[in-house]
Parts: sequence; C-alpha cells; structure tokens
Amino acid sequence: MGQNQSVNNLQQLLDCIAEAAQEKQVTLDAIMDMVGRRSFGTLLLVAGLLILAPIVGDIPGVPTIIGLFVFLIAIQMLLGSEHFWLPKWLLNRSISSEKLLKALDLLHKPVRYIDRLIKPRLQNFVNGAAKYAIALVCITIALCMPVMEVVPFSANAAGLVLLAFGLGLIARDGLLALFSFVITGLTFTILAFNIF
Repeated sequence: MGQNQSVNNLQQLLDCIAEAAQEKQVTLDAIMDMVGRRSFGTLLLVAGLLILAPIVGDIPGVPTIIGLFVFLIAIQMLLGSEHFWLPKWLLNRSISSEKLLKALDLLHKPVRYIDRLIKPRLQNFVNGAAKYAIALVCITIALCMPVMEVVPFSANAAGLVLLAFGLGLIARDGLLALFSFVITGLTFTILAFNIF
C-alpha cells in the first residue's frame, strides 16, 4: 500500500498494519508511519483493532498501553491539533509480528463483511461538536482501561467502541457513531456492576 497512505476502510487498515510488520517485532511507531499521524479516526481504528484483535488484545498490559495512546490523541484532538504527537517511549512499544499477523488473518473475513455495510449517513453525528463528544468518550474509555483489563470482556467492548468510532469518522458514518455511544453505555454499566 505504501507508506503513510489514506485509510478509508478496515481492509486498508489491516493491509497497512501487515505492511508495518516486516521485522520480528513491530512497534507502534512503525504502524503510525504506515497509517499516518493526522487522522483522529484512523488512529482510533488502530487502537480499537489492537484491543479487539484475538491474541493481541489478550496480552496483559496491551489494553492499558493502547488506553494511554487513545488518551493522548483524544486530548490533542480536543485542543485542535492537526498532527498527533506521542512520546517516544510509547511509540517504541512493540509486539511480536508473528502474533500480530496471526490476529490480522483471523480478522480478514469479518472485516470484508463490515466494510460492505459502511457508508456515509447521519453525518451530524461525526461532524462538528459530535467529534468533540467522541473525543470525550474516548478519554473516559482510556482512563478506565486499566480497570477493564480485569473485568471480563469490558476491554473487548471498549476496543469495539474505539473501532466503530474510528470507522464512523473516516467513513462519515453517523450510524456507527451512534452504535458506539450505545455500546459505551452498556460497557460502563457492566463495569459499574462488576466494581460495585
């Protein structure tokens, strides 16, 4: 696909991540080099996919690291940044390319189906003030991610939310954004039930 290409759907994202996994270990920096550092939606897609992906998202500590990644980019989005900055120590976090590629292989079939369902609609839910609401929800999710690691399935639900928000933003699909708000509510209900 080539370096720093525009990502318009999940299949293109999988291709970008696979292309980044050229060495024994793939860093977050290498993935960002492939997908770009200017699109909030694309970076949310990466975060959601890494948490939701089988094998990868189940590694202890991965959801918390991705939560920190989401927190930093969402704060910058609220501040109006056009280019997202992350500290080098976070960008240097890596995962086995073999594990990552296995996870991507498992996702190819469902991703092709999901991509066929995505289309521009209800764009008021992904434009203007809605973008800031999405960023605030993402910050809340990111702050809760360490707790979600110990509550069964809550981190996976958070990954689904981030993935859907990201896809909604890049595809201008407000229905996906609405879906994400609903799943967020359910996730926090489950979380509260398990904690209290």
